[in-house]
Amino acid sequence: MDALLLSRLQFVWVIAWHILLPAFTVGLACYIATLEVLWWWKKDDVYRRLSAYWIKIFAVSFGMGVVSGIVMPFQFGTNWSRFSDAAASVIGSLMAYEVLTAFYLEAAFLGVLLFGRKLVPQWAHVFSALMVAFGTLMSSFWILAVNSWMQTPQGHVVVDGRFEPVSMLAVLFTPSFPYRLSHTVIAFLVTSGFVILAVAAGFLRQRRHVEESRVMVKMSLAFLSIMVPLQIVVGDLHGLNTLKHQPAKLAAMEGIWETERGVAASLFAIPDEKAERNRFEIAIPKLASWYLTHDWNGEIKGLKEWPREDRPPVAIVYFAFRIMVGMGLLMLLVVVVGWVMHFKGRLYESPLFLRLAHWSMPLGFIAVLAGWTVTEVGRQPWVVYGLMRTSQGVSPSLTTFDVALSFAFYIAAYIVIFGAGFMLLRRIVRAGPQVAVAAEAAQGEPSQDEPARPARPLSAATEATTAGATARGDHAT
Repeated sequence: MDALLLSRLQFVWVIAWHILLPAFTVGLACYIATLEVLWWWKKDDVYRRLSAYWIKIFAVSFGMGVVSGIVMPFQFGTNWSRFSDAAASVIGSLMAYEVLTAFYLEAAFLGVLLFGRKLVPQWAHVFSALMVAFGTLMSSFWILAVNSWMQTPQGHVVVDGRFEPVSMLAVLFTPSFPYRLSHTVIAFLVTSGFVILAVAAGFLRQRRHVEESRVMVKMSLAFLSIMVPLQIVVGDLHGLNTLKHQPAKLAAMEGIWETERGVAASLFAIPDEKAERNRFEIAIPKLASWYLTHDWNGEIKGLKEWPREDRPPVAIVYFAFRIMVGMGLLMLLVVVVGWVMHFKGRLYESPLFLRLAHWSMPLGFIAVLAGWTVTEVGRQPWVVYGLMRTSQGVSPSLTTFDVALSFAFYIAAYIVIFGAGFMLLRRIVRAGPQVAVAAEAAQGEPSQDEPARPARPLSAATEATTAGATARGDHAT
């Protein structure tokens, strides 16, 4: 392996782990804000208990996201210095705005959200939840603006090999940005919705935290009933945009080699890039032309229109796209089964639905990873689509040994970070909402005889377990 390939694999390793966190925290922050508003409005304590529970989970996930994500801008300098030098004037300001607006907003108000329930008025606590949610959405806005410019660049001129902006509005609102932003944010929201649904279903199967779990199931199912179909519609629109601005990527997604009309939709095949054909293909005649051009005889360009060196890795893009679509169909199935059980009056008791919902937790994460693979691998061989090749963006001084050594450290560090984080999150999740509230109450109020104990978000799991054991012991007596 050369330094270029290792640098790409290193970045893949980092972003694949990191994207799991915003895929969860963006939607979870919105859910927590909704719970806080409902508690303020309805005065029903079940919403407060659920909010306290998910805030602890969000805090740990947010911390893991910060630690795992800070590596990526560092890599821009170490592994991708030529790209950073060429594109700094365009993307540097967008990334700075992400820190100055989104990250600072999240960090500041998360402190109030975590430790201020007894210290600030209720409206201030609700406002903090809304600001944290808004901050996560703003972070997605700026990061996806950077990525969209790399996918469909505009609003710049090239001066001495460097991209110089002539219109920041044009840089920000590229042709693919509205579709990429909506498609990605909805994916994040759906992912969080299925995590909440899965946790609630697990509790209902165990007959624990029944009141809170019923609320979670009802809220998440209603939300997913809207967002999953909406995601399918937005995904279709995003596909049409990709056909217009990145036709080679679209051809790889669909496994289309020849330019023709009335193109069949490939359900399954094994792309053979050497032979430039699909093997063992199962396809539906003319269907691809219909959903890509809305014309049964619409023309679609095949991969042979581009030189081999300008094509993305077809097999990776082809299979990743089908994994993403497959996960979407499975999510839709879970929603449909949920509504069938609802109309039968067995939503909270059906072993079939509860088992299906419980095991649906990873579907959103898999779909996000697959979709991101389609986006990034499908852009290859370009780091700035059509203008700068990935091979031109790598640092010239890098050696294979340099990248291999740092890659090994990254692998070890992420195994430790995510291993420890997962174990901590598992303990908090298993403890349940009522135990989280008990742990929050156990912090106590400051007194003259005994100073208040500092609140420590990472000790939430231990405190929750202790409080839960005490609560169960008191109940038993």
